[in-house]
Amino acid sequence: MSFQIFGTNKSNDSKKAQRFFKERRLEVQFFDLSGKISVGQLKTFVQRFGIDALIDKESKAYEKSGLEHMRINDDDLLEKLLKNPKMMKQPLLKSGNDLSIGWDEKKWRAITDAK
Repeated sequence: MSFQIFGTNKSNDSKKAQRFFKERRLEVQFFDLSGKISVGQLKTFVQRFGIDALIDKESKAYEKSGLEHMRINDDDLLEKLLKNPKMMKQPLLKSGNDLSIGWDEKKWRAITDAK
């Protein structure tokens, strides 16, 4: 059973997620959103939850971006999120068909118990 975590090294929730799975001795791959992540990797989350679910509207980066006052299409918004991942909720978790956004220990426990 493999888990992919997408986040940044500065995100406390991303660090906690890595620790959560490692403590359970589960295989974890961490993908730093500050590095080279393809749009395709994030589109899986967008297709399941919608682009708005990825945005951390309480983050300072989002407030500074002025995105709440802009009208842009989803593809352009996704590009902006990739350029500034601090505007995204973190971590993003993928394991097979299971996906989650943000810290969601209850869901992660259900996924790990089922596998």
